[in-house]
Amino acid sequence: MAKSQDDNLRLDNQLCFSLYSTSLAMGKLYKPILDELGLTYPQYLMMMVLWEQDGITITDLSARLMQDKGALSPVIRRLERQDLIERRRDPQDDRRVLIQLSAAGRRLQQQAKDIPERVFCISGLDEKTARKLKLQLDTLRDTLNTHL
Repeated sequence: MAKSQDDNLRLDNQLCFSLYSTSLAMGKLYKPILDELGLTYPQYLMMMVLWEQDGITITDLSARLMQDKGALSPVIRRLERQDLIERRRDPQDDRRVLIQLSAAGRRLQQQAKDIPERVFCISGLDEKTARKLKLQLDTLRDTLNTHL
């Protein structure tokens, strides 16, 4: 039986809604886990970037998180107020401001180590399926970004 034109407009047939509702569910899953650390999801993402590469510029952080620099400013301020990060002038170029982990920010990494495994276990996905799904989502994101 052929799909009608109206089927194309059904919410449950929309890839965008599946991605959106899955993102909402993931956010709800992370919230109580991150509450234990005193972090929001955007703060957690920023901290993960800094745990990988401490002492980067806001521009680099913005590129890594695929977000506008302006959207990161309130997150940076909250992390500074929590004494998890610091802004410092680059000693080699004082025009550049570097975002660096504080001692507390580095210690927080130890507390966060089990979060990916906890989320993975809750997802119900096996490792092969999870990797395949991630690759498909990354490919979709990259393709969409070429049209923006």
